[in-house]
Amino acid sequence: MKPHYYFIAATLSILLSIHVFIFGTGANHELVAIFIGLWAPTIVAVGIFNTLLSIHDEMCSAHRRIEDRQKGGDER
Repeated sequence: MKPHYYFIAATLSILLSIHVFIFGTGANHELVAIFIGLWAPTIVAVGIFNTLLSIHDEMCSAHRRIEDRQKGGDER
């Protein structure tokens, strides 16, 4: 997924948390709002993790291509 989707999801989580905290009518609506608000950093962390994984995959692919070129030059 694209990184900005994670930030959109985190923003929606924060907005939902604020809405539940202010307009909630349940007995524990404050605790539920805090729990929903804690999703935001988790969503951002997942986005960062996925971005780092894709960067790592690109680096590994580039390293393999460089090694293949070097092996091809040594055999000649």
